[in-house]
Amino acid sequence: MGVFGRTRVYSRHRRPNPLRRRSDVVEAWTGLVVAVLLFVGAPLTGAFAARWAYDQGRATATAQRAERHRVHAVAVADTGSGTPPAPAGRPYLSRARVLWTEPGAGARTATAQVPAGTRRGDAVDLWLDARGRAVAPPPGAVAVRQYTLAVGIWAAGMTATIVLFARTALRRTAVQRRLGEWERAWARTEPEWTGRRA
Repeated sequence: MGVFGRTRVYSRHRRPNPLRRRSDVVEAWTGLVVAVLLFVGAPLTGAFAARWAYDQGRATATAQRAERHRVHAVAVADTGSGTPPAPAGRPYLSRARVLWTEPGAGARTATAQVPAGTRRGDAVDLWLDARGRAVAPPPGAVAVRQYTLAVGIWAAGMTATIVLFARTALRRTAVQRRLGEWERAWARTEPEWTGRRA
């Protein structure tokens, strides 16, 4: 089909059509808006949410690194061997009594989470807060990236879900309105076709 054929088809769609109802035009434009929101709006929402999450994650990690400090401790008891094998790359943690020395405070002990299978005398790293309590280590770069990715995917998915639910509700309303229009049109046309009087 040449340029003239394409122009003819395009102009044919632009011409007024007595069979094209207002609801058909609204539904066509709604489809276009939904496509733009799904393929442009949802990814942009995900990207903005991911950027926000990245900034928040880095700020949280920086704040926790500032208020927590790491000490080298020694396990004073075994963790036990009843722990199931850990998934690849993610060691299970067990609770064990550990001992460390703080300058000016002497030797201290506490119960802390250590890698499963830790034996008495094994060296472990322990994170403490400003009050000297054992706490989880601050999130690293990998944890911040995972959080960023999760928030971005969640935001994009929720945006797409909301758009699709809105489109479904609008389509249902348009179909009900269209059925009402058809019933009214048939009420006007049916007597002419069947010869019955209303």
